[in-house]
Amino acid sequence: MTRSFPDIQNSYAEAAEILSHSSYAVALTGAGISTPSGIPDFRSPTSGLWAHSDPMAVASLVGFRLKPEAFFAWIRPLVRTIRDAQPNPAHLALARLEEMGILRAVITQNIDILHTRAGSKHVLEVHGHIREATCGACFRIWPTDIFLEQFIETGQVPHCPDCGGVLKPNVILFGEQLPMKVLREAEQAAHQCDVMLVVGSSLEVAPAADLPREALARGAKLVIINYEPTYVDDRASVVIHDDAAVVLPRLLEHLDKHP
Repeated sequence: MTRSFPDIQNSYAEAAEILSHSSYAVALTGAGISTPSGIPDFRSPTSGLWAHSDPMAVASLVGFRLKPEAFFAWIRPLVRTIRDAQPNPAHLALARLEEMGILRAVITQNIDILHTRAGSKHVLEVHGHIREATCGACFRIWPTDIFLEQFIETGQVPHCPDCGGVLKPNVILFGEQLPMKVLREAEQAAHQCDVMLVVGSSLEVAPAADLPREALARGAKLVIINYEPTYVDDRASVVIHDDAAVVLPRLLEHLDKHP
């Protein structure tokens, strides 16, 4: 259903009211916050990263160990895109909300580090990130900038400078355990918050998808900004089905006017 302009303005005003009176607000973000920066999501039928690849073949832990060259061939265009991408107005708006003292943490399912580049300080990357890679042989952790440009240029599988083992970027593959310390922090934030701002996530991938339900169970309010419906839309205080890069800056404008 298409909503009228006054309805949308009311949604902005309601969301601003909720955030302005929160004492502990957190954000949960997914691929939809980064698609305006040119980074594809994983599930869109035509443009998603799984549209032409079998995820279990190229992006599972077993697949990586058996055939790392297939993983690196698949991820190479994505790494190039991430390198060239810039934080968009949605990322910048969340960083501003943190600066204003409204937002306490950003829990993200994204690996693109755009929240950090936008200026957010407390970012919980539950699916890992591309800043570092771990050697599969000696387990030493290396910053990815030591091989990133060469990998993008040549496509060669990166190896550990110390022992020659294959380097695996610190992103979470299928069949791999999530970083427990980060996950526990994210769960604690969900339990402690009184407002959860869900941005650009379809809420289909556990355990991150469970966090809004946990927040609701402890009395928190939900504000959802996402193109597509989610399973908690009917329990949210505000739902806006639109582009996060458009909505969040406008929400900031309403907050700036709020007493």
